[in-house]
Amino acid sequence: MRLNVSQGAQYSTLSPALAVGDDEPDRNLALELVRVTEAAAIAGGHWVGFGDKNAADGAAVDAMRSLISSVHFNGVVVIGEGEKDEAPMLYNGEHVGDGTGALCDVAVDPIDGTRLTAMGINNALAVLAVAERGTMFDPSAVFYMEKLVTGPEAADMVDLRLPVKQNLHLIAKAKGKKINQLNVMILDRDRHKPLVQEIRDAGARTRMLMDGDVAGGIAAAREGTDVDALMGIGGTPEGIITACAIKTLGGVIQGRLWPTSDEEKQKALDAGHDLDRVMTTNDLVTSDNCYFAATGITDGDLLRGVRYKKDRVLTQSIVMRSKSGTIRVVDGEHQSHKWESYARLR
Repeated sequence: MRLNVSQGAQYSTLSPALAVGDDEPDRNLALELVRVTEAAAIAGGHWVGFGDKNAADGAAVDAMRSLISSVHFNGVVVIGEGEKDEAPMLYNGEHVGDGTGALCDVAVDPIDGTRLTAMGINNALAVLAVAERGTMFDPSAVFYMEKLVTGPEAADMVDLRLPVKQNLHLIAKAKGKKINQLNVMILDRDRHKPLVQEIRDAGARTRMLMDGDVAGGIAAAREGTDVDALMGIGGTPEGIITACAIKTLGGVIQGRLWPTSDEEKQKALDAGHDLDRVMTTNDLVTSDNCYFAATGITDGDLLRGVRYKKDRVLTQSIVMRSKSGTIRVVDGEHQSHKWESYARLR
Protein backbone atom coordinates (compact mmCIF):
# COMPACT_ATOMS: atom_id res chain seq x y z
CA MET A 1 0.00 0.00 0.00
CA ARG A 2 1.32 3.46 -0.90
CA LEU A 3 1.19 6.26 1.64
CA ASN A 4 0.44 9.74 0.47
CA VAL A 5 2.34 12.64 2.02
CA SER A 6 -0.26 13.39 4.65
CA GLN A 7 -0.39 9.74 5.69
CA GLY A 8 3.37 9.54 5.98
CA ALA A 9 3.53 12.70 8.03
CA GLN A 10 1.47 11.28 10.84
CA TYR A 11 3.97 8.46 11.28
CA SER A 12 7.01 10.73 11.27
CA THR A 13 5.80 13.10 13.97
CA LEU A 14 7.51 12.58 17.33
CA SER A 15 5.20 12.38 20.31
CA PRO A 16 5.11 15.77 22.07
CA ALA A 17 5.94 13.95 25.31
CA LEU A 18 9.28 12.85 23.85
CA ALA A 19 10.19 16.00 21.95
CA VAL A 20 12.90 18.30 23.27
CA GLY A 21 13.76 21.90 22.48
CA ASP A 22 17.11 23.17 21.27
CA ASP A 23 18.05 24.16 24.81
CA GLU A 24 17.32 20.72 26.34
CA PRO A 25 19.55 17.64 26.40
CA ASP A 26 18.35 15.31 23.63
CA ARG A 27 18.12 11.54 23.39
CA ASN A 28 21.48 11.20 21.64
CA LEU A 29 23.15 12.21 24.89
CA ALA A 30 22.38 8.85 26.49
CA LEU A 31 24.83 6.80 24.48
CA GLU A 32 27.47 9.52 24.66
CA LEU A 33 27.36 9.22 28.43
CA VAL A 34 27.86 5.45 28.29
CA ARG A 35 31.15 5.99 26.48
CA VAL A 36 32.27 8.10 29.44
CA THR A 37 31.38 5.56 32.13
CA GLU A 38 32.88 2.74 30.06
CA ALA A 39 36.19 4.62 29.94
CA ALA A 40 36.19 5.21 33.70
CA ALA A 41 35.30 1.58 34.43
CA ILE A 42 37.97 0.19 32.12
CA ALA A 43 40.64 2.47 33.60
CA GLY A 44 39.63 1.88 37.21
CA GLY A 45 39.02 -1.80 36.64
CA HIS A 46 42.70 -2.44 36.02
CA TRP A 47 43.18 -1.83 39.75
CA VAL A 48 40.54 -4.26 41.03
CA GLY A 49 41.99 -6.37 43.82
CA PHE A 50 45.33 -4.55 44.08
CA GLY A 51 44.46 -2.79 47.33
CA ASP A 52 45.16 0.76 46.12
CA LYS A 53 41.89 2.71 46.05
CA ASN A 54 43.61 6.03 45.30
CA ALA A 55 45.32 4.67 42.19
CA ALA A 56 42.03 3.16 41.02
CA ASP A 57 40.15 6.40 41.58
CA GLY A 58 42.88 8.47 39.92
CA ALA A 59 42.82 6.32 36.80
CA ALA A 60 39.02 6.48 36.58
CA VAL A 61 38.96 10.26 37.09
CA ASP A 62 41.55 10.78 34.34
CA ALA A 63 39.59 8.64 31.90
CA MET A 64 36.21 10.15 32.71
CA ARG A 65 37.54 13.70 32.43
CA SER A 66 39.13 12.97 29.06
CA LEU A 67 36.02 11.40 27.53
CA ILE A 68 33.47 13.81 28.99
CA SER A 69 35.18 16.72 27.22
CA SER A 70 33.93 15.33 23.91
CA VAL A 71 30.26 15.08 24.95
CA HIS A 72 27.86 17.40 23.14
CA PHE A 73 26.58 19.51 26.03
CA ASN A 74 27.48 22.51 28.17
CA GLY A 75 27.76 20.98 31.60
CA VAL A 76 28.66 22.21 35.07
CA VAL A 77 29.71 19.69 37.72
CA VAL A 78 27.28 19.97 40.63
CA ILE A 79 28.43 16.77 42.32
CA GLY A 80 32.05 15.93 41.72
CA GLU A 81 35.34 15.01 43.32
CA GLY A 82 35.31 17.95 45.74
CA GLU A 83 36.14 21.63 45.76
CA LYS A 84 38.62 23.00 43.24
CA ASP A 85 41.49 23.19 45.75
CA GLU A 86 40.93 19.51 46.63
CA ALA A 87 40.40 18.07 43.15
CA PRO A 88 42.32 19.02 40.01
CA MET A 89 39.66 17.46 37.76
CA LEU A 90 35.89 16.98 37.89
CA TYR A 91 35.69 19.43 40.78
CA ASN A 92 32.43 21.07 41.84
CA GLY A 93 31.76 23.98 39.51
CA GLU A 94 33.99 22.77 36.69
CA HIS A 95 32.64 23.21 33.15
CA VAL A 96 32.60 19.94 31.21
CA GLY A 97 31.51 18.83 27.76
CA ASP A 98 32.40 20.40 24.43
CA GLY A 99 30.66 23.66 25.38
CA THR A 100 27.89 23.35 22.80
CA GLY A 101 24.32 22.18 23.13
CA ALA A 102 22.10 22.12 26.20
CA LEU A 103 22.98 23.63 29.57
CA CYS A 104 23.19 20.80 32.09
CA ASP A 105 23.88 19.93 35.71
CA VAL A 106 26.32 17.03 35.94
CA ALA A 107 26.92 14.57 38.77
CA VAL A 108 29.98 12.35 38.47
CA ASP A 109 31.35 9.47 40.48
CA PRO A 110 34.17 7.87 38.50
CA ILE A 111 34.15 5.05 41.04
CA ASP A 112 31.25 4.61 43.42
CA GLY A 113 33.01 2.17 45.69
CA THR A 114 36.76 2.82 45.58
CA ARG A 115 37.31 0.46 48.52
CA LEU A 116 35.21 -2.19 46.78
CA THR A 117 37.40 -1.82 43.71
CA ALA A 118 40.63 -2.02 45.68
CA MET A 119 39.48 -5.14 47.51
CA GLY A 120 37.75 -6.81 44.57
CA ILE A 121 34.33 -6.75 46.23
CA ASN A 122 30.98 -6.55 44.43
CA ASN A 123 28.96 -3.47 43.46
CA ALA A 124 31.62 -0.96 42.35
CA LEU A 125 30.37 1.26 39.51
CA ALA A 126 31.46 4.15 37.32
CA VAL A 127 28.53 6.57 37.43
CA LEU A 128 27.40 9.72 35.62
CA ALA A 129 24.10 11.60 35.84
CA VAL A 130 22.92 14.63 33.88
CA ALA A 131 19.89 16.90 34.20
CA GLU A 132 18.83 20.30 32.92
CA ARG A 133 20.75 23.22 34.43
CA GLY A 134 19.62 24.24 37.88
CA THR A 135 17.50 21.17 38.59
CA MET A 136 19.75 19.11 40.91
CA PHE A 137 19.53 19.71 44.64
CA ASP A 138 22.71 21.33 45.98
CA PRO A 139 24.22 18.83 48.45
CA SER A 140 27.01 21.06 49.73
CA ALA A 141 25.46 22.01 53.09
CA VAL A 142 25.05 18.49 54.53
CA PHE A 143 27.03 15.48 53.36
CA TYR A 144 24.73 12.76 54.74
CA MET A 145 21.06 12.04 54.47
CA GLU A 146 18.71 9.41 55.83
CA LYS A 147 17.28 7.45 52.90
CA LEU A 148 14.46 5.15 51.96
CA VAL A 149 14.34 3.68 48.46
CA THR A 150 11.86 1.20 47.04
CA GLY A 151 10.31 0.27 43.71
CA PRO A 152 7.16 1.40 41.91
CA GLU A 153 4.77 -0.96 43.68
CA ALA A 154 5.16 0.71 47.08
CA ALA A 155 6.30 4.17 46.00
CA ASP A 156 3.05 5.89 47.00
CA MET A 157 2.71 3.99 50.28
CA VAL A 158 5.98 4.33 52.18
CA ASP A 159 6.98 7.32 54.27
CA LEU A 160 10.36 7.89 55.91
CA ARG A 161 8.58 9.30 58.97
CA LEU A 162 6.80 6.03 59.65
CA PRO A 163 8.30 3.31 61.86
CA VAL A 164 10.59 0.90 60.00
CA LYS A 165 8.29 -2.04 60.71
CA GLN A 166 5.28 -0.24 59.23
CA ASN A 167 7.17 0.68 56.04
CA LEU A 168 8.30 -2.92 55.64
CA HIS A 169 4.76 -4.22 56.01
CA LEU A 170 3.58 -1.69 53.40
CA ILE A 171 6.31 -2.80 50.98
CA ALA A 172 5.49 -6.47 51.54
CA LYS A 173 1.78 -5.84 50.96
CA ALA A 174 2.41 -3.83 47.80
CA LYS A 175 4.71 -6.52 46.39
CA GLY A 176 2.52 -9.43 47.40
CA LYS A 177 5.28 -10.93 49.54
CA LYS A 178 5.58 -12.20 53.07
CA ILE A 179 7.67 -9.87 55.18
CA ASN A 180 10.26 -12.59 55.74
CA GLN A 181 10.84 -12.60 51.97
CA LEU A 182 11.92 -8.95 51.86
CA ASN A 183 15.57 -8.08 51.31
CA VAL A 184 16.67 -4.68 52.61
CA MET A 185 19.98 -3.17 51.52
CA ILE A 186 21.86 -1.22 54.18
CA LEU A 187 25.40 0.13 54.49
CA ASP A 188 27.50 -1.81 56.99
CA ARG A 189 28.17 0.98 59.49
CA ASP A 190 28.11 1.14 63.29
CA ARG A 191 25.45 3.86 63.10
CA HIS A 192 23.10 1.34 61.51
CA LYS A 193 23.18 -1.30 64.24
CA PRO A 194 19.84 -0.18 65.74
CA LEU A 195 18.26 -0.01 62.26
CA VAL A 196 19.53 -3.49 61.36
CA GLN A 197 17.96 -4.83 64.55
CA GLU A 198 14.66 -3.08 63.76
CA ILE A 199 14.56 -4.60 60.28
CA ARG A 200 15.28 -8.08 61.61
CA ASP A 201 12.82 -7.72 64.50
CA ALA A 202 10.17 -6.77 61.93
CA GLY A 203 10.84 -10.10 60.20
CA ALA A 204 12.72 -8.92 57.09
CA ARG A 205 16.21 -9.82 55.92
CA THR A 206 19.19 -7.51 55.59
CA ARG A 207 21.81 -7.42 52.85
CA MET A 208 24.83 -5.48 53.99
CA LEU A 209 26.76 -3.17 51.69
CA MET A 210 30.39 -2.36 52.48
CA ASP A 211 30.09 0.74 50.25
CA GLY A 212 28.27 1.82 47.10
CA ASP A 213 24.74 2.78 47.98
CA VAL A 214 24.09 4.08 44.46
CA ALA A 215 24.12 0.46 43.28
CA GLY A 216 22.05 -0.55 46.31
CA GLY A 217 19.46 2.16 45.76
CA ILE A 218 19.01 1.39 42.09
CA ALA A 219 18.79 -2.33 42.81
CA ALA A 220 16.01 -1.55 45.29
CA ALA A 221 13.99 0.22 42.59
CA ARG A 222 14.81 -2.04 39.63
CA GLU A 223 12.71 -5.08 38.89
CA GLY A 224 14.38 -8.47 38.95
CA THR A 225 17.17 -7.75 41.45
CA ASP A 226 15.64 -9.46 44.52
CA VAL A 227 16.25 -6.27 46.50
CA ASP A 228 13.10 -4.70 47.92
CA ALA A 229 14.34 -1.59 49.69
CA LEU A 230 17.36 0.42 50.73
CA MET A 231 17.35 2.04 54.14
CA GLY A 232 19.80 3.97 56.27
CA ILE A 233 22.11 6.96 56.25
CA GLY A 234 24.36 7.54 53.25
CA GLY A 235 25.83 10.31 51.15
CA THR A 236 23.59 13.14 49.98
CA PRO A 237 25.41 13.32 46.61
CA GLU A 238 24.77 9.61 46.06
CA GLY A 239 21.10 10.19 46.88
CA ILE A 240 20.81 12.79 44.11
CA ILE A 241 22.54 10.51 41.61
CA THR A 242 20.18 7.71 42.59
CA ALA A 243 17.21 10.04 42.11
CA CYS A 244 18.25 10.61 38.48
CA ALA A 245 17.95 6.86 37.89
CA ILE A 246 14.69 6.53 39.79
CA LYS A 247 13.19 9.20 37.54
CA THR A 248 13.28 6.53 34.83
CA LEU A 249 12.83 3.37 36.89
CA GLY A 250 9.83 4.55 38.83
CA GLY A 251 9.79 3.90 42.54
CA VAL A 252 10.85 6.52 45.03
CA ILE A 253 13.77 7.82 47.01
CA GLN A 254 12.94 9.75 50.16
CA GLY A 255 15.65 11.61 52.03
CA ARG A 256 16.07 13.73 55.13
CA LEU A 257 19.28 15.67 55.74
CA TRP A 258 21.41 14.27 58.55
CA PRO A 259 24.07 16.73 59.78
CA THR A 260 26.94 15.17 61.72
CA SER A 261 27.93 18.21 63.79
CA ASP A 262 26.55 21.45 65.21
CA GLU A 263 28.64 23.31 62.64
CA GLU A 264 27.11 21.37 59.75
CA LYS A 265 23.65 21.80 61.23
CA GLN A 266 24.11 25.56 61.38
CA LYS A 267 25.48 25.59 57.82
CA ALA A 268 22.32 23.82 56.65
CA LEU A 269 20.04 26.22 58.52
CA ASP A 270 21.94 29.20 57.13
CA ALA A 271 21.39 27.76 53.64
CA GLY A 272 17.64 27.69 54.31
CA HIS A 273 17.21 23.93 54.71
CA ASP A 274 14.46 22.45 56.86
CA LEU A 275 16.15 19.55 58.63
CA ASP A 276 12.80 17.89 59.40
CA ARG A 277 11.67 17.94 55.79
CA VAL A 278 11.42 14.65 53.92
CA MET A 279 12.49 15.20 50.33
CA THR A 280 11.30 12.96 47.54
CA THR A 281 12.64 12.11 44.08
CA ASN A 282 11.27 15.30 42.53
CA ASP A 283 12.82 17.45 45.24
CA LEU A 284 16.26 15.97 44.65
CA VAL A 285 16.01 16.34 40.87
CA THR A 286 13.25 18.59 39.55
CA SER A 287 13.87 17.95 35.83
CA ASP A 288 11.74 15.47 33.90
CA ASN A 289 14.52 15.14 31.31
CA CYS A 290 17.51 13.60 33.03
CA TYR A 291 19.96 10.81 32.33
CA PHE A 292 21.77 8.17 34.31
CA ALA A 293 24.61 5.99 33.06
CA ALA A 294 26.70 3.43 34.91
CA THR A 295 29.23 0.78 33.97
CA GLY A 296 30.12 -2.11 36.25
CA ILE A 297 33.65 -2.27 37.59
CA THR A 298 33.15 -5.31 39.79
CA ASP A 299 30.25 -7.74 39.56
CA GLY A 300 27.14 -6.68 41.45
CA ASP A 301 23.39 -6.69 41.85
CA LEU A 302 23.02 -4.23 39.00
CA LEU A 303 25.75 -4.99 36.44
CA ARG A 304 28.54 -7.37 35.54
CA GLY A 305 32.06 -6.08 36.15
CA VAL A 306 34.82 -5.41 33.61
CA ARG A 307 36.40 -8.48 32.00
CA TYR A 308 39.90 -8.26 30.55
CA LYS A 309 40.69 -10.74 27.80
CA LYS A 310 43.86 -11.21 25.76
CA ASP A 311 42.96 -8.57 23.17
CA ARG A 312 39.54 -7.35 24.31
CA VAL A 313 37.87 -5.68 27.24
CA LEU A 314 34.23 -6.54 28.00
CA THR A 315 31.94 -4.12 29.81
CA GLN A 316 28.30 -4.02 30.85
CA SER A 317 26.50 -0.72 31.31
CA ILE A 318 23.05 0.63 31.96
CA VAL A 319 21.76 3.93 30.61
CA MET A 320 18.43 5.57 31.39
CA ARG A 321 16.52 8.56 30.09
CA SER A 322 13.60 9.76 32.17
CA LYS A 323 11.74 11.68 29.46
CA SER A 324 11.13 8.53 27.43
CA GLY A 325 11.31 6.09 30.33
CA THR A 326 13.91 4.12 28.38
CA ILE A 327 16.37 1.75 30.04
CA ARG A 328 19.12 0.17 27.98
CA VAL A 329 21.61 -2.46 29.11
CA VAL A 330 24.68 -2.17 26.89
CA ASP A 331 27.24 -4.95 26.50
CA GLY A 332 30.46 -3.46 25.14
CA GLU A 333 33.42 -5.19 23.52
CA HIS A 334 36.53 -3.03 23.22
CA GLN A 335 39.91 -3.67 21.63
CA SER A 336 42.47 -3.57 24.45
CA HIS A 337 45.18 -1.64 22.65
CA LYS A 338 42.78 1.22 21.91
CA TRP A 339 42.35 1.82 25.65
CA GLU A 340 45.93 1.56 26.86
CA SER A 341 46.25 5.32 27.33
CA TYR A 342 43.58 5.17 30.06
CA ALA A 343 44.92 2.11 31.84
CA ARG A 344 47.51 3.55 34.30
CA LEU A 345 48.81 0.00 34.53
CA ARG A 346 50.97 -1.14 37.44
